[in-house]
Amino acid sequence: MTTNAVRSGGVNARDRRRAEPSGVKFGRLSRKTLVNILIGVILVVEIYPLFWILASSFKTQNQFANEPLWSLPTSLNFQNYVDAWNTAQLGQDAINSITVTVISMVAILILGTAAAFALEVMVWKGRGSILLFIVGGLMVPIQLILLPLFSIYFQLGLTNSLAPLIITYIGQGLPLTVFLMATYFRSVPRELFEACTLDGGSIYRCFISVGLPLVRNGIFTMSLLLFFSIWNDLIVALTFNSSQSLSTIQVGLLNFNGEYGATLYGPLFAAISIVVFATLIVYMLINQQVMKGLTAGSVKG
Repeated sequence: MTTNAVRSGGVNARDRRRAEPSGVKFGRLSRKTLVNILIGVILVVEIYPLFWILASSFKTQNQFANEPLWSLPTSLNFQNYVDAWNTAQLGQDAINSITVTVISMVAILILGTAAAFALEVMVWKGRGSILLFIVGGLMVPIQLILLPLFSIYFQLGLTNSLAPLIITYIGQGLPLTVFLMATYFRSVPRELFEACTLDGGSIYRCFISVGLPLVRNGIFTMSLLLFFSIWNDLIVALTFNSSQSLSTIQVGLLNFNGEYGATLYGPLFAAISIVVFATLIVYMLINQQVMKGLTAGSVKG
Protein backbone atom coordinates (compact mmCIF):
# COMPACT_ATOMS: atom_id res chain seq x y z
CA MET A 1 0.00 0.00 0.00
CA THR A 2 2.83 2.36 0.77
CA THR A 3 4.51 1.51 -2.52
CA ASN A 4 1.30 2.27 -4.38
CA ALA A 5 0.96 5.58 -2.57
CA VAL A 6 4.49 6.54 -3.50
CA ARG A 7 3.92 5.51 -7.07
CA SER A 8 0.64 7.39 -7.24
CA GLY A 9 2.38 10.44 -5.74
CA GLY A 10 5.11 10.23 -8.37
CA VAL A 11 2.53 9.88 -11.11
CA ASN A 12 0.60 12.86 -9.78
CA ALA A 13 3.77 14.95 -9.67
CA ARG A 14 4.60 14.03 -13.26
CA ASP A 15 1.05 14.76 -14.29
CA ARG A 16 1.23 18.18 -12.63
CA ARG A 17 4.46 18.98 -14.45
CA ARG A 18 2.95 17.84 -17.74
CA ALA A 19 -0.19 19.82 -17.05
CA GLU A 20 1.83 22.97 -16.26
CA PRO A 21 1.01 25.70 -18.77
CA SER A 22 3.63 26.27 -21.45
CA GLY A 23 3.70 29.96 -20.55
CA VAL A 24 4.95 29.16 -17.03
CA LYS A 25 7.67 26.86 -18.41
CA PHE A 26 8.71 29.52 -20.90
CA GLY A 27 8.80 32.14 -18.14
CA ARG A 28 11.08 30.00 -15.98
CA LEU A 29 13.33 29.28 -18.96
CA SER A 30 13.44 32.97 -19.87
CA ARG A 31 14.41 33.99 -16.34
CA LYS A 32 17.13 31.34 -16.24
CA THR A 33 18.45 32.44 -19.62
CA LEU A 34 18.38 36.09 -18.53
CA VAL A 35 20.35 35.27 -15.37
CA ASN A 36 22.94 33.32 -17.37
CA ILE A 37 23.30 36.18 -19.85
CA LEU A 38 23.70 38.66 -16.99
CA ILE A 39 26.38 36.50 -15.35
CA GLY A 40 28.19 36.23 -18.69
CA VAL A 41 28.13 40.00 -19.16
CA ILE A 42 29.51 40.54 -15.64
CA LEU A 43 32.30 38.04 -16.27
CA VAL A 44 33.23 39.76 -19.54
CA VAL A 45 33.21 43.19 -17.88
CA GLU A 46 35.41 41.93 -15.04
CA ILE A 47 37.80 39.62 -16.90
CA TYR A 48 38.30 41.35 -20.26
CA PRO A 49 40.09 44.45 -18.82
CA LEU A 50 42.54 42.16 -17.00
CA PHE A 51 43.13 40.15 -20.16
CA TRP A 52 43.59 43.34 -22.20
CA ILE A 53 46.14 44.74 -19.73
CA LEU A 54 48.07 41.46 -19.70
CA ALA A 55 48.05 41.19 -23.51
CA SER A 56 49.12 44.82 -23.92
CA SER A 57 52.10 44.25 -21.65
CA PHE A 58 53.69 42.07 -24.37
CA LYS A 59 53.28 44.58 -27.23
CA THR A 60 56.07 46.66 -28.69
CA GLN A 61 55.98 50.43 -29.02
CA ASN A 62 55.39 50.11 -32.77
CA GLN A 63 52.34 47.94 -32.21
CA PHE A 64 50.82 50.57 -29.94
CA ALA A 65 51.46 53.24 -32.57
CA ASN A 66 50.35 51.37 -35.71
CA GLU A 67 47.77 48.78 -34.63
CA PRO A 68 44.33 49.04 -32.97
CA LEU A 69 44.19 49.00 -29.20
CA TRP A 70 42.26 45.72 -29.13
CA SER A 71 44.79 43.86 -31.29
CA LEU A 72 46.73 40.98 -29.76
CA PRO A 73 50.54 40.96 -29.53
CA THR A 74 52.38 39.14 -32.30
CA SER A 75 54.94 37.77 -29.83
CA LEU A 76 55.62 37.61 -26.11
CA ASN A 77 57.92 40.58 -25.50
CA PHE A 78 59.24 39.97 -21.98
CA GLN A 79 61.66 42.86 -22.36
CA ASN A 80 58.84 45.14 -21.23
CA TYR A 81 58.87 43.46 -17.83
CA VAL A 82 62.65 43.79 -17.60
CA ASP A 83 62.42 47.50 -18.44
CA ALA A 84 59.56 48.01 -15.99
CA TRP A 85 61.46 46.37 -13.15
CA ASN A 86 64.93 47.82 -13.77
CA THR A 87 64.69 51.01 -15.81
CA ALA A 88 61.66 52.38 -14.00
CA GLN A 89 62.90 51.16 -10.58
CA LEU A 90 59.68 49.28 -9.95
CA GLY A 91 61.45 47.06 -7.45
CA GLN A 92 62.49 50.03 -5.30
CA ASP A 93 59.00 51.50 -5.58
CA ALA A 94 57.53 48.19 -4.42
CA ILE A 95 59.88 48.12 -1.41
CA ASN A 96 58.82 51.66 -0.48
CA SER A 97 55.14 50.77 -0.78
CA ILE A 98 55.53 47.60 1.29
CA THR A 99 57.46 49.49 3.97
CA VAL A 100 54.89 52.27 4.23
CA THR A 101 51.92 49.91 4.07
CA VAL A 102 53.15 47.41 6.66
CA ILE A 103 54.32 50.01 9.20
CA SER A 104 51.15 52.09 8.84
CA MET A 105 48.83 49.08 8.95
CA VAL A 106 50.47 47.56 12.06
CA ALA A 107 50.45 50.91 13.88
CA ILE A 108 46.80 51.56 12.99
CA LEU A 109 45.68 48.11 14.11
CA ILE A 110 47.56 48.30 17.44
CA LEU A 111 46.47 51.85 18.31
CA GLY A 112 42.94 51.48 16.91
CA THR A 113 42.21 48.17 18.64
CA ALA A 114 43.57 49.39 21.97
CA ALA A 115 41.59 52.65 21.70
CA ALA A 116 38.41 50.76 20.80
CA PHE A 117 38.87 48.50 23.83
CA ALA A 118 39.37 51.49 26.12
CA LEU A 119 36.37 53.35 24.70
CA GLU A 120 33.95 50.44 24.55
CA VAL A 121 34.88 47.98 27.32
CA MET A 122 36.41 50.17 30.01
CA VAL A 123 34.02 52.38 31.97
CA TRP A 124 35.15 55.97 32.54
CA LYS A 125 33.65 59.41 32.26
CA GLY A 126 33.60 61.08 28.86
CA ARG A 127 34.34 58.00 26.76
CA GLY A 128 31.24 58.52 24.60
CA SER A 129 32.21 62.08 23.71
CA ILE A 130 35.77 61.06 22.84
CA LEU A 131 34.48 58.23 20.64
CA LEU A 132 32.25 60.68 18.75
CA PHE A 133 35.18 63.07 18.37
CA ILE A 134 37.37 60.32 16.89
CA VAL A 135 34.64 59.09 14.57
CA GLY A 136 34.17 62.69 13.43
CA GLY A 137 37.53 62.35 11.70
CA LEU A 138 35.77 60.24 9.06
CA MET A 139 34.03 63.39 7.80
CA VAL A 140 37.30 65.26 7.13
CA PRO A 141 38.39 64.75 3.50
CA ILE A 142 42.10 64.19 3.00
CA GLN A 143 42.22 66.80 0.21
CA LEU A 144 41.21 69.47 2.72
CA ILE A 145 44.21 68.96 5.01
CA LEU A 146 46.98 68.23 2.51
CA LEU A 147 48.27 71.82 2.39
CA PRO A 148 48.35 72.34 6.21
CA LEU A 149 50.03 68.97 6.63
CA PHE A 150 52.63 69.80 3.98
CA SER A 151 53.44 73.06 5.78
CA ILE A 152 53.82 71.25 9.11
CA TYR A 153 56.01 68.51 7.65
CA PHE A 154 58.16 71.08 5.83
CA GLN A 155 58.74 73.11 8.99
CA LEU A 156 59.64 69.93 10.88
CA GLY A 157 62.05 68.84 8.13
CA LEU A 158 60.16 65.63 7.40
CA THR A 159 59.54 66.17 3.69
CA ASN A 160 61.20 63.91 1.13
CA SER A 161 61.06 60.95 3.46
CA LEU A 162 58.62 58.15 4.17
CA ALA A 163 57.70 59.58 7.59
CA PRO A 164 55.01 62.02 6.31
CA LEU A 165 53.29 59.19 4.44
CA ILE A 166 53.27 56.90 7.47
CA ILE A 167 52.02 59.63 9.84
CA THR A 168 49.29 60.71 7.42
CA TYR A 169 48.10 57.15 6.76
CA ILE A 170 47.94 56.43 10.49
CA GLY A 171 45.89 59.56 11.16
CA GLN A 172 43.66 58.81 8.19
CA GLY A 173 43.01 55.17 9.12
CA LEU A 174 42.52 55.46 12.88
CA PRO A 175 38.94 56.87 12.95
CA LEU A 176 37.47 54.05 10.86
CA THR A 177 39.48 51.42 12.73
CA VAL A 178 38.40 52.69 16.15
CA PHE A 179 34.77 52.85 15.04
CA LEU A 180 34.64 49.34 13.56
CA MET A 181 36.68 47.69 16.30
CA ALA A 182 34.47 49.34 18.95
CA THR A 183 31.53 47.71 17.20
CA TYR A 184 33.23 44.31 17.43
CA PHE A 185 34.04 44.81 21.12
CA ARG A 186 30.41 45.79 21.70
CA SER A 187 29.31 42.30 20.66
CA VAL A 188 31.62 40.57 23.19
CA PRO A 189 29.76 39.56 26.39
CA ARG A 190 30.86 41.66 29.34
CA GLU A 191 30.74 38.61 31.60
CA LEU A 192 33.96 37.35 29.99
CA PHE A 193 35.89 40.46 31.00
CA GLU A 194 34.34 40.36 34.47
CA ALA A 195 35.42 36.72 34.88
CA CYS A 196 38.94 37.65 33.78
CA THR A 197 39.02 40.42 36.39
CA LEU A 198 37.71 38.13 39.14
CA ASP A 199 40.46 35.63 38.30
CA GLY A 200 43.02 38.33 39.05
CA GLY A 201 43.74 39.40 35.49
CA SER A 202 44.81 42.98 34.87
CA ILE A 203 43.25 45.21 32.25
CA TYR A 204 46.14 44.39 29.90
CA ARG A 205 45.57 40.66 30.46
CA CYS A 206 41.87 41.03 29.69
CA PHE A 207 42.69 42.92 26.51
CA ILE A 208 45.35 40.50 25.22
CA SER A 209 43.97 37.14 26.39
CA VAL A 210 40.20 37.77 26.17
CA GLY A 211 39.51 40.73 23.91
CA LEU A 212 41.92 40.21 21.01
CA PRO A 213 41.05 36.54 20.31
CA LEU A 214 37.34 37.36 20.24
CA VAL A 215 37.70 40.26 17.79
CA ARG A 216 40.23 38.63 15.45
CA ASN A 217 37.57 38.61 12.72
CA GLY A 218 37.46 42.38 12.89
CA ILE A 219 41.26 42.58 12.85
CA PHE A 220 41.41 40.46 9.67
CA THR A 221 38.73 42.60 8.04
CA MET A 222 40.44 45.87 8.94
CA SER A 223 43.77 44.48 7.71
CA LEU A 224 42.17 43.88 4.33
CA LEU A 225 40.65 47.34 4.15
CA LEU A 226 43.78 49.14 5.37
CA PHE A 227 46.13 47.26 3.08
CA PHE A 228 44.33 48.20 -0.12
CA SER A 229 43.56 51.71 1.07
CA ILE A 230 47.22 52.49 1.74
CA TRP A 231 48.68 50.44 -1.12
CA ASN A 232 46.47 52.10 -3.76
CA ASP A 233 46.91 55.66 -2.49
CA LEU A 234 48.35 58.18 -4.92
CA ILE A 235 47.48 61.67 -3.73
CA VAL A 236 49.27 61.50 -0.36
CA ALA A 237 52.38 59.83 -1.75
CA LEU A 238 52.52 62.29 -4.64
CA THR A 239 52.10 65.35 -2.38
CA PHE A 240 54.72 64.70 0.29
CA ASN A 241 57.52 63.16 -1.79
CA SER A 242 59.32 64.58 -4.81
CA SER A 243 62.31 62.25 -4.72
CA GLN A 244 62.16 59.38 -7.21
CA SER A 245 64.03 57.07 -4.84
CA LEU A 246 61.19 57.43 -2.32
CA SER A 247 58.32 56.95 -4.78
CA THR A 248 55.66 54.39 -3.97
CA ILE A 249 54.53 51.95 -6.61
CA GLN A 250 51.50 54.05 -7.58
CA VAL A 251 53.66 57.13 -8.11
CA GLY A 252 56.18 55.06 -10.04
CA LEU A 253 53.53 54.24 -12.64
CA LEU A 254 53.52 57.91 -13.65
CA ASN A 255 57.18 57.89 -14.67
CA PHE A 256 57.14 55.73 -17.81
CA ASN A 257 58.20 58.44 -20.23
CA GLY A 258 60.68 58.06 -23.05
CA GLU A 259 62.36 60.52 -25.39
CA TYR A 260 60.52 63.85 -25.88
CA GLY A 261 57.99 62.85 -23.23
CA ALA A 262 56.52 59.92 -25.19
CA THR A 263 54.84 57.34 -22.99
CA LEU A 264 56.44 53.89 -23.01
CA TYR A 265 53.22 51.89 -23.18
CA GLY A 266 54.84 48.45 -23.19
CA PRO A 267 56.77 48.84 -19.92
CA LEU A 268 53.83 50.80 -18.48
CA PHE A 269 51.36 47.96 -19.06
CA ALA A 270 53.95 45.47 -17.83
CA ALA A 271 54.26 47.44 -14.59
CA ILE A 272 50.48 47.69 -14.28
CA SER A 273 50.20 43.92 -14.81
CA ILE A 274 52.75 43.27 -12.06
CA VAL A 275 50.92 45.57 -9.65
CA VAL A 276 47.40 44.40 -10.51
CA PHE A 277 48.00 40.66 -10.49
CA ALA A 278 50.27 40.76 -7.44
CA THR A 279 47.60 42.72 -5.58
CA LEU A 280 44.94 40.29 -6.79
CA ILE A 281 46.92 37.35 -5.39
CA VAL A 282 47.36 39.12 -2.05
CA TYR A 283 43.64 39.91 -2.00
CA MET A 284 42.73 36.28 -2.60
CA LEU A 285 45.05 35.11 0.20
CA ILE A 286 43.85 37.69 2.71
CA ASN A 287 40.23 37.20 1.68
CA GLN A 288 40.48 33.48 2.42
CA GLN A 289 41.82 34.28 5.88
CA VAL A 290 38.96 36.72 6.46
CA MET A 291 36.37 34.15 5.39
CA LYS A 292 37.95 31.50 7.64
CA GLY A 293 37.90 33.94 10.55
CA LEU A 294 34.28 34.90 9.95
CA THR A 295 33.12 31.28 9.80
CA ALA A 296 35.39 29.85 12.52
CA GLY A 297 33.01 30.71 15.36
CA SER A 298 29.91 29.41 13.61
CA VAL A 299 30.87 25.72 13.89
CA LYS A 300 30.70 24.08 17.27
CA GLY A 301 33.38 21.52 17.99
